[in-house]
Amino acid sequence: MGVNELTNGSVGYRLLGVNQRMIWLVIPRLQVGDSCSSVRDCGTGLYCGNCPAAGRTKLSCIRDLAIQPTSIVKGLPFNRYSWLVTHNSFSILGEPSRTGVERVTFYNQEDSVTNQLRNGVRGLMLDMYDFNDDVWLCHSLQGQCYNFTAFVPAVDTLKEVEAFLSENPTEIITIFIEDYVHSPMGLSKVFTAADLMKYWYPISEMPTSGKDWPSVTDMVAKNRRLLVFTSDASKEASEGIAYQWSYLLENEPGDPGIVPGSCPNRKESQPLNSRPASLFLQNYFPTIPVQNEACKENSGLPQMAQACYAAAGNRIPNFIAVNFYMRSDGGGVFDVQDRINGRTLCGCDTIAACQAGAPMGACKDTGAPNQTTSPSVNGNVYSGTIEFKTHSTSAASNNNIRSRSVFLLRLQLTLLLFFSFRL
Repeated sequence: MGVNELTNGSVGYRLLGVNQRMIWLVIPRLQVGDSCSSVRDCGTGLYCGNCPAAGRTKLSCIRDLAIQPTSIVKGLPFNRYSWLVTHNSFSILGEPSRTGVERVTFYNQEDSVTNQLRNGVRGLMLDMYDFNDDVWLCHSLQGQCYNFTAFVPAVDTLKEVEAFLSENPTEIITIFIEDYVHSPMGLSKVFTAADLMKYWYPISEMPTSGKDWPSVTDMVAKNRRLLVFTSDASKEASEGIAYQWSYLLENEPGDPGIVPGSCPNRKESQPLNSRPASLFLQNYFPTIPVQNEACKENSGLPQMAQACYAAAGNRIPNFIAVNFYMRSDGGGVFDVQDRINGRTLCGCDTIAACQAGAPMGACKDTGAPNQTTSPSVNGNVYSGTIEFKTHSTSAASNNNIRSRSVFLLRLQLTLLLFFSFRL
């Protein structure tokens, strides 16, 4: 008997050859939270994993794909939507060294920028430095890029962005630059070299005084599909790159941004409840990234999203920035984004329940609360599960893991610097 398999969304098809007769068996694909043994068991937009840090040692289906809200609710101002952002998008675990020196630094993501974009990420945080007579993406040590903290020339990653925008003519991407580039016109040169200027959203048309942004439909029609913000205020006059905190509000990054019930503004940012800026970026990641802890941390996002919503005067986060974005105990950042977009854009519990062109509050039935459903979006099947819950954690254990990580990293960096200066 021969066996072949095909998959389509939440259904698998198995072809059996029995006595020269072909029989198709329809095998339902598993959804969020269902036990699995391999990725082939799970539906589209899911992978098979676990979260031992949260006490979930058994394999189950976990989300790794976002629903783009603009595919369902179209034509609203850009600042009405919420988008997924990867913190230090370039800092990819397993990325080969490009300097010939073994890298010793932190890692924040697990897959390529191209794959991040394909999975629904629409914002990239990139740290840019002068290095090797070029602009590189790098972690710093005392404000400088070293060969053991460098990743790739910035133009390489920007070319991935250009390829995605070219292949997806209705998508909009935002780049946030932590800017340490001092070479004259350094940023302009790398964006030009990556052929991204044709998508550039000009500062002259960025709204001020809290006004709405243009509609996503208008931005796409004019091909102004790349928003770029820099942390260096001087770049606005010298290179026409928007100064981040003139247009965005932002909470504290790192450990201060994940304290339950608290959401202080970043010191460079205006207070979160002020109105001159019409975009809000919520940072949600610890100071020290620990890969195996990320699934538990990301699963705590719903509570922090609610705290920041209140701190921002009932304003939704337009951008949610996380480490290891695919890691959670089930729905993770994807479900939080679905809930925010659903409530804001159509008055439904999740964006998957929204209906294109329907009035506010006209929602599709996606099943009982906290039960897995399979709403269809543009022919693909995604999870509609939304579970807001808190896992019991050991704060001491978390602190010990991070303390050990910081100590070891600092020791390695100190030794590397010591020997580099002696050579």
